[in-house]
Amino acid sequence: MKAKSGFTLVEILIVVVILGILAAIVIPQFTDAATEAKESRLMTELQTMRSQIELYKIQHNDYLPGKAASGYTAVNFELALTGQTTVNGETGTDYGPYMKRLPTNPFNDKGSVLAEIEIAAVDQTSGDSSDNYGWWFNNVTGTFGANDIVDPNHYKL
Repeated sequence: MKAKSGFTLVEILIVVVILGILAAIVIPQFTDAATEAKESRLMTELQTMRSQIELYKIQHNDYLPGKAASGYTAVNFELALTGQTTVNGETGTDYGPYMKRLPTNPFNDKGSVLAEIEIAAVDQTSGDSSDNYGWWFNNVTGTFGANDIVDPNHYKL
């Protein structure tokens, strides 16, 4: 009689165990890669925003976005960076736009900014204690950072 060809149960179990071990090794590395990619994107977004804030400051007589010669104005941070502004920061056509749009924070997918006037009661070095905003900006010190309640150290980047 001719023997049946095929794999035995033991051979199949060995292959499944080997595939399970390989998956256990590879999957955590992909998870770390995703987090590293988000941190890299965050650092790039922060560098871009900080350089645009500095350019705004240079072109507006050392005033930060949202602040004008007459003091804090109705011109909010986003409008100051994405719209056309005059020398004193009011809406106009002298300078800008500095950005097409504000970027989104890769850790909470929010693009809104918590401005200095709103964070008077909040720790001004680490931003908002909630997850309502993607970024925070102190227009007194010029500090711009990421708002992330998952990892509060992201504001330090």
